[in-house]
Amino acid sequence: MLARNCTRDVIIADDVRVARSWWNRFRGLMLVPALAAGKGLLIERCRSIHTHFMRFPIDALFLDRDGVVVAAVERMRPWRIGRYYPRACAVLELPAGTIASTETRPGDRVCFEDGGGRVV
Repeated sequence: MLARNCTRDVIIADDVRVARSWWNRFRGLMLVPALAAGKGLLIERCRSIHTHFMRFPIDALFLDRDGVVVAAVERMRPWRIGRYYPRACAVLELPAGTIASTETRPGDRVCFEDGGGRVV
């Protein structure tokens, strides 16, 4: 799946995996050796994250149910606990530096597209 900042018309990640199950949401990126450029993890039903057992910093976009960015956290280092965002319903975890390079800000809308270019 592809994540696009629809407000700025820029691709945020071209290979996004979705974590829906309890286990996949809990595991997230723990013990993953690295997150390559263009990759991302969308964690559904999520209002806060941690980076325990992670080996690298990440960027995180907290999204409301319409895909609007509620908060943008840059370069969250390993072994941290993030803030709780009550308006968020999902978080998109990305390689560190993605938020800055795409100029994504709170208030921007993130759209997700399947392989055929359809918005999901």
